[in-house]
Amino acid sequence: MAHHQEILVALRQITRAIDLQSKRLLKSAGLTVPQLMVLQALSPDGRAKPSDIARRVHLSQATITSIVDRLLKAGLVNRERSEGDRRVVDVVLTQAGSDRLDLAPTLLQEGFVEAFERLANWEKSQLVYAVQRLASMMDAAEIEAAPILEIGDLAD
Repeated sequence: MAHHQEILVALRQITRAIDLQSKRLLKSAGLTVPQLMVLQALSPDGRAKPSDIARRVHLSQATITSIVDRLLKAGLVNRERSEGDRRVVDVVLTQAGSDRLDLAPTLLQEGFVEAFERLANWEKSQLVYAVQRLASMMDAAEIEAAPILEIGDLAD
C-alpha cells in the first residue's frame, strides 16, 4: 500500500473511532459529546456561568447556550440567578444530570490525552507538526474547531 493510502486509512480509522464513541455515548448515557463536556464542566461545583463553561470546553458562548437549552429540556440542568450577582444566571447541574454523568463512558479524547502525555516531548512536537501539516494539506487548517472528538454539527 502506498504511503498516502496508509495515511488515508489511518484518518478513516480515527474518524470511525470518533463516530463509534459518539454512538456509544448516545446509547449508554443519551448524551452527545458536547453535552457531556458541558455537564462535566459543571461537575466540580455543580454550577457555573455560561461564559466559564464556554472557556472550559473551548466552544462559543452561543453554542453553549444551545447545548444548555437542550440539557434544560432534558431536566439535566437548571438556570438560576447567581447568589453573588443577581444579574448573572448560572447553569446548575441537577441530580438527574449528575446521575447521567455517572452513566457516561470515558471520552475518547481522555484516553488520547493520557497516552499523548506519556510520550517524550520530541514525539509530542513531531505529532503536533505532522497532524497540523495534514490539516493544512486537506485545506482544513483554517477551519475553527474545538478540542472535542465528535463527528457532526455541535449544535445538534
